[in-house]
Amino acid sequence: MKLPIFIADAFTAKAFRGNPAAVCLLENKLDEDMHQKIAREMNLSETAFIRKLNPSDSFSQSSCFGLRWFTPASEVPLCGHATLASAAVLFHKIKNMNSTLTFVTLSGELKARKAEDGIILDLPLYPAHPQDRHEVKDLIKTAIGDTLVQDIRYSPDTRKLLVRLSDTYDRSFLENLKVNTQDLLQVENTGKVRGLILTLKGKPSGQTHAFDFYSRYFAPWVGVAEDPVTGSAHTVLSSYWSQELGKKDMRAFQCSCRGGELEISLRPDGRVDIRGGAAVVVEGTLTA
Repeated sequence: MKLPIFIADAFTAKAFRGNPAAVCLLENKLDEDMHQKIAREMNLSETAFIRKLNPSDSFSQSSCFGLRWFTPASEVPLCGHATLASAAVLFHKIKNMNSTLTFVTLSGELKARKAEDGIILDLPLYPAHPQDRHEVKDLIKTAIGDTLVQDIRYSPDTRKLLVRLSDTYDRSFLENLKVNTQDLLQVENTGKVRGLILTLKGKPSGQTHAFDFYSRYFAPWVGVAEDPVTGSAHTVLSSYWSQELGKKDMRAFQCSCRGGELEISLRPDGRVDIRGGAAVVVEGTLTA
């Protein structure tokens, strides 16, 4: 078996930044367990599998494909950065002739369209509801110790816990915060939480490229200690910060060691457009 495979850094215009995802093109149906084996072999936060929906489809000419995402540990229902990476491979390497691609996924149909300065993803927008602090105090204490917390929200659709740090902190504090992910599986093993978002309000700086909010994302429950840049987390963050800031258009920065920028626009139809760049850094063949 030989499969075309790529690695693309998503939510960045530069190689070796943003979030890397493997992208595998499937001409034919793949054995179910092989998806997970390949994802484990690639050992990135996500491996995306693009498949033809009909035998007559073409990766260069068709506009609709199936798409699945796997971490090294499990399949996930939504992954923004691997969707962006998939679109980048089809647009820039396969030279797909369409301006908009549709992906059929576990989260419904997702669209990716070409833009002058990147690719725009059309993603669902998920609300986050107030969360009782007592119920998650052990999880938060384990993760960030005595760090001051300003707000806690929970997204039942994504099973993500959003923890907003005190406005007294700045970007540097979030970037350098030591987060204990090793013990989170023992503290939270009910299945309620599958991802932890730490977020912080941006500071007015007078700069042209100031950010409205910052974040980091941790998902040891699906085998990802810290994800460099996370589109799915921003489907929750966009909803929260839009309400907090009273804005529909925002700029966000994920403060991992690789870092990534996202441009966000909430749409009238209750979804969110997330724009980002991508750099394809590896192109090859997977042999098994």
